[in-house]
Amino acid sequence: MKRITMILAACCLLMTACAQKPNNQTKDNTMKKTLVAYFSATGTTKAAAQKLAKEFGADLYEITPEVAYTSADLNWRDKGSRSTLEMKDRSSRPAIKGRCENIADYDTVWIGFPVWWYTAPTIVNTFIEAHDLGGKVLNVFATSGGSGVEGSAGDLKKAYPLYSWGESRLMN
Repeated sequence: MKRITMILAACCLLMTACAQKPNNQTKDNTMKKTLVAYFSATGTTKAAAQKLAKEFGADLYEITPEVAYTSADLNWRDKGSRSTLEMKDRSSRPAIKGRCENIADYDTVWIGFPVWWYTAPTIVNTFIEAHDLGGKVLNVFATSGGSGVEGSAGDLKKAYPLYSWGESRLMN
């Protein structure tokens, strides 16, 4: 009798375990999806985005400037370079090519960029403001030659306080 009871208990446990939803499934049986959206001026952040997408089984979306940045545009030592002028004007919103048309499909969005002047490039603001990110968890990742990601993440959280912000990663 004890043996039959133990077998029945084991079967119940097995059936319960099999009936549970996978980690990426919601209560209404839809799958959670993750997007890694990134801006990369030189390819460094792109490599980090690809690594992150692989880690989370996420889709990739490149934030592409309407006018590509040249090496002269990225010369931070030149006070007249495009990147310097954009970063001096916090209201600057460089135009981007297209939009992520299926942004509504994602529950989590990682936003990646190189750190410029201790914060996110203003083109990241263009991306955020061009999309409805409400109801999603937004995470930040960045690449940098010497700065951390905390300041950049803090600036974005301050600029967009109505969004739900998660973790931040520096990925050098």
